[in-house]
This record gives sequence, C-alpha cells and structure tokens, in this order.
Amino acid sequence: MIDTWTDLLPMLPELFLLGMVNLILIAGLFIDERRRGLVHFIATLTLAFAAILTLRDFDIDGRVAVAGGMFIRDGAGDVLKLFVYLTMGIVFVYAKFYLRTHKLFVAEFYTLALFSVLGMCVLISGGNLLTIYLGLELMALSSYALVALDRDSPVAAESAMKYFVLGALASGLLLYGMSILYGVTGSLDLSEIATRLSSGEYPKVVLAFAVVFIVVGIGFKFGAVPFHMWVPDVYQGAPTAITLLLASAPKLAAVGMTFRLLSEGLEPLARDWSQMLGFLALMSLVVGNFAAIAQTNLKRMLAYSTISHVGFVLLGILAGSDDGMAAAMFYAITYALMTTGAFGMIIALSNAGFECERIEDFKGLNQRNPWFAFLMLLILASLAGFPPLVGFFSKLYVLQAAINAGWLWLTVVAVVMAVIGAYYYLRVIKVMYFDEPEHEHALQAPGDVRVVLAANGLLQLLLTFFVGSLTALCVAAWQ
Repeated sequence: MIDTWTDLLPMLPELFLLGMVNLILIAGLFIDERRRGLVHFIATLTLAFAAILTLRDFDIDGRVAVAGGMFIRDGAGDVLKLFVYLTMGIVFVYAKFYLRTHKLFVAEFYTLALFSVLGMCVLISGGNLLTIYLGLELMALSSYALVALDRDSPVAAESAMKYFVLGALASGLLLYGMSILYGVTGSLDLSEIATRLSSGEYPKVVLAFAVVFIVVGIGFKFGAVPFHMWVPDVYQGAPTAITLLLASAPKLAAVGMTFRLLSEGLEPLARDWSQMLGFLALMSLVVGNFAAIAQTNLKRMLAYSTISHVGFVLLGILAGSDDGMAAAMFYAITYALMTTGAFGMIIALSNAGFECERIEDFKGLNQRNPWFAFLMLLILASLAGFPPLVGFFSKLYVLQAAINAGWLWLTVVAVVMAVIGAYYYLRVIKVMYFDEPEHEHALQAPGDVRVVLAANGLLQLLLTFFVGSLTALCVAAWQ
C-alpha cells in the first residue's frame, strides 16, 4: 500500500486541501462576523495553493498509481482538478457578495464547499470502486448541507430534503451495481476488473445488471433524464450562490467519475453502456430543451438547460474513444465557465430583498446597464452555441466525436435540439434589449464581482482564439 512518505507525494494537493479544511473549520469558531472575510481569503488561497501543488508535478503524459492503485494521478485528472479549482475560485467571488447581502455569510459555507472540492478531487483520481464511492459521497453530503444553508427558508429545506432522498437512492443503486461487479470479478481495482472482464468468462446477464445500476448512478449525478427530477427544484430552491456551485464544478467531477468507471473499469462492456448512455443523451436533449421553453424563472430555465447540456457531454462519452472523452472534457470545462457567468449575473443584479431570478427581472437591462447586458448576451449566446463563441466549438467538437463513433442519427437529433434550445436563450436576450425596464433597482455588485463577471463574459469570445490549444490539451490528457 503506502511504504514511504514519498508515496504520498502524488496525493499532496488532496492532503493539503484536507488540512486546510480542518483549519478553516476550527478557525471559523473563533473569527467573529466582522472579520468573516478572512475565512473567504483563506479558502480562496487554499484553492490557489492546491492548484500550484497540482501544477508542481503536472505531467500530461504521466500516470502514477499509489495506495495499491486506489489513487491515480494522471494528466486527465490533473486538468480536471485545475479547472475545478478555477471554477470554485470564481464561485467564491460571486458567493461572497450574495452571502453578505442575504445574511448567510458563515464559515460553514467555505468548509462544506472545500469538503466538496476534496470529494471531487478524490472522485476524479479514484482507481478503485471504494475510492470512487468515498469521493462521491464526500462531494454529495457536502452538497446536501449547502442546499439547506439558509435554515430560515422552507423552500431551501424542502429542496435539500428532496436532493438528499433522491441522492441517497441513487448512491444506493450505484453501490449495488458496484457490489455486483465485485461479486462477479472478485476485485475492487478498476484496472483489474477491466482485465478480468476482457476474458469474457463471466455471465453476461449479471454483468448487464451491474452496468445498468452503475449507469443509473452516473445519470443521477449528471442530472440526466430520466434521473433529473431533483435538478430544477434544487436549482430554484437553493440560495443562488449554492445553485452556482452545484451547476458548475460537480459536472467536471462527474466526467472524471464516468471516465474511471466506464472507460477504465468497464471498457470491455463499452457496447452495453454506450447504448444506455445514448438513451440518456437522447432523452436529456429532448426533455431539457422543450421543458426549458416553458419556464419563467431563470434559475429553473438554466436547470433544464443544464440537463440539455448534459446530453451533449454524454454524446462525447458514449463515443467510447479518446477523442470522445477529450470532447466531453472540453465541453464540461467550457460549460462550467459559461454557467458560472450566467448565475453570476443573477447574483450581480440581486440585492437585499430582491432576487433577480425571473426572466422579467431582466427587462430593459440594456437601458439600465449596457455593459452587464452585453456580458449576459455573450454568455447566453455561448450557451446557445452561436459562432464564433466558445460554446459553438464545444458543441462542434462533441458532434464530430459522435459522428466518428457511428452515432449519426443521434447527432442529427442533437443539432435539431440545439436549434430549438436557442429559442429560450434568445427570449432572455430579447427581454434585455427590446423590453422596457419594470424597475430601477440600483446595481450594488462590488468591484471584484464586476471584474470576474467581465472576465467570465469576455472569455466566451476570447477563448475562441485558444480553442486549438485547449482542445489539444484535452486530447493529450486522454492519450
């Protein structure tokens, strides 16, 4: 297992995160409300140092297994972790303003958020069924508590309870699938499982049951149809800062989990799980886009939009190739940057006593603040996949991978759904630019929020000049 302290070096970023989370947990007890910004500073610094430690030994072609293969450090995992740190850093900036104005600025938010980050990192590097489940539950349990952060809100409490019950059910199904896999192969190590499955000596019916339960668990964590019931209710009911967290970084961790479980552990059964993922992708694209059209609450609309984007991510994964996984990674990274901008705009336009979460609340935004309207235009247009924004290239990359894998019919459906999905994004743009404002709420967003929001929006355009470099990084990570 672990013979010397040097064996722990590949896990140094995770060990550092664990130590800092415990420090923040204790420090939060002694830092009074007036100095709560110090907790925010320490938490942000923790993400920065974790990123530095990850970059310190970064090797895009390297692969190191420690603790008996339970923890894997490789290029794909490091790339995903770096963007998890970046995304969570953006979340912290937006969340600080929101939590202060809504009197929820407590140290518990940062403790739970960093525990969630630690779970994501463990999940991304899991080389063993136990490690994957440990990381998944660490991330999930922290998320349940975060949704209920506003203890005075019955809506948030209801959302947290629904999320917890459905999440526990999905975790149980995933664990049951893992137990079947262990019972058949006699191993928890993913590489060993793949080796034993390739022999073809195990009963196919039993393996099919294991794959079904594992795909169900993955589908729930992604929020794919028909396991999406929690997504719109939790996104709408949770405080917007928490919704922002749930909608972004966990999608990167879900891609890592899916790669470890399916591409590494169940690669010999790719024909079975790719068919299942094809069904989930189809249903997510159709239900997500059509349901989003009927929404008047922007957070709920973005929830169904997330479901449709999950369909595109699954298009890359079901291809079962290195190019497909690279496309899914690239899509998840760009989507995380897009969705943080969308929810960040909701936070920036909100203030004490006013939640800017209805589509009507964006009426006349161009007359009130042309710069914010332009940034939201870039973000929504990128989510819709309009060229030349980065969202267009992420969709194109995924569709190319699906076509190369022989999923032409599903690619055609995805293109049609993308056109239909553009409607509800254009509806918000129309409201911002062509409707008269219904209120004149002052924009109270502080300087750091405005700067990060500007970077968030402009990146949708600027990243188009670096699409080649980013896609090359993703491709190299999966080689």
